[in-house]
Amino acid sequence: MNKETKEASSGVNRAKMYQLVLFPLNNGATNVYYVLVLSYIATFGSNVLALGVMFASIMVTGMRLCDAITDPIIGALIDRTNGKFGKFRPFMVLGNAIMAVSIILLYIFTPFIPDTMMWLRYALFILLYFVWVIGYTFQTSCTRSGQTVLTNDPNQRPLFTIFNTVGSLLGMGAMQFLAPILRANVADYSSAAFYRVLTPIGIAVSIVLTILAVIGIWEKDQPKYFGVGGAKQEKVKVSEYLEIIKHNNPMQRLMIAGAGCKLALSIATNTTVLCMLYGCMMGNYDGLYLPMMIVGYVCSVPFFLLTVRMSQKKGQKASLVRFVSVALICYVGVLVLLLMWGKSPAFNLSIMAGGKLGINLYTILFILFFGIGYGAYYSTADMPIPMVADCSDYETYRSGKYIPGIMGTLFSLVDKLVSSLSATVVGMAVSMIGLANLPTADTPYSDGMNVVVIILFCVIPMVAWAATLIAMKGYSLTGERMKEIQAVNAKRKEAIAGGMTLEEAMKEWPGEE
Repeated sequence: MNKETKEASSGVNRAKMYQLVLFPLNNGATNVYYVLVLSYIATFGSNVLALGVMFASIMVTGMRLCDAITDPIIGALIDRTNGKFGKFRPFMVLGNAIMAVSIILLYIFTPFIPDTMMWLRYALFILLYFVWVIGYTFQTSCTRSGQTVLTNDPNQRPLFTIFNTVGSLLGMGAMQFLAPILRANVADYSSAAFYRVLTPIGIAVSIVLTILAVIGIWEKDQPKYFGVGGAKQEKVKVSEYLEIIKHNNPMQRLMIAGAGCKLALSIATNTTVLCMLYGCMMGNYDGLYLPMMIVGYVCSVPFFLLTVRMSQKKGQKASLVRFVSVALICYVGVLVLLLMWGKSPAFNLSIMAGGKLGINLYTILFILFFGIGYGAYYSTADMPIPMVADCSDYETYRSGKYIPGIMGTLFSLVDKLVSSLSATVVGMAVSMIGLANLPTADTPYSDGMNVVVIILFCVIPMVAWAATLIAMKGYSLTGERMKEIQAVNAKRKEAIAGGMTLEEAMKEWPGEE
């Protein structure tokens, strides 16, 4: 019996190293748009198209009501697709193409609409954003659902987190580093010229990452890896999805945890929040933004290695809980430091002074607490993504149904809801202190900004992490539990391949109801 046959009989489906490296780049491809759109669209709508800060911010969240309808339909399409090019690759390619076209039209062409035709600006802003969301759902859902065919090895799935983060850095990180450079050398965030330059660069990066991700999943995107039934898998109706999720307690808890992690990341890294913190409050956006980002990314490296090691030994739940707790504790220190800001000149971030290195004690403590806290939570921000595959395998174990599409779109819905909610929260917070437009790096400090920054940069993320820890307390899919589930699914799959029906296999090896 060769190695591949042994693995099949034991229920283990392992990926090759290049597949583990390349497929997570799909998340990097969508994270390009996470920065390009979700970090800037409110600023673009408010400052470039002059749509008004509240409309641009609230509309982004309001569109999520449409997702409650469209996402299950898209999930059903993924689950029902099994053509010449597989289940996931068509949606990855089509989604990327839809996003590229919609953002080119939105960021490059709508600013040319004269301000005498504001109704057209409003209409196209809503329409093009809605079209972009459809493309985003197509592609980002595949990151979550495609893991089910890539590997089910409990020792390999944690590796997805670290390669997923590498992909995220190539996408999100590249855009975050490039944006302030363009702001300093091309145009400000409030200028249409900034978006005309950033948009084609982001699209090009996303296309390259998508092509590499398609290569990564190519060999695995075929029926023999689709659940226990393979090509014979029973089709699930859209009307059944709510009932399925109602009985999948691990998925319910993971959605809450994922929302907590995403909300913390979305608000704490929001461009407007960072402009107020480093520019308006500390008075040196150009001298602080990139250095602090580098500090955060450098500090995240050891945490990524630790999360993978712990996930392989104790399961992904244990790793997520441990390092979210570290972030929560460290941000208590960040909160205290921001509460002390402005008490005297010494209570201000300072790295360079008069062309020379001028770091004070306040800055050292801020770098310490922020660096460790950011490193811990950034390493866990995408950890719920590979856990979606565990929940999908659990659903197959529980009900016999293979529905990675709906699992992926459900998690995508949470992702988009929280990400867009952050824009609304920031917009509302800014409007409450009397600002007509979202602040940029050059906006002067005004009363109340420090309170807004403290709430957005510290308090809301800390509350979100607390919600994550509470949700994970009852999460049952530990490393050992997943091994048991995979073994049962493997026995059913082998029996079905030998002629047994799914119903007979479920009776022989029952799951949970």
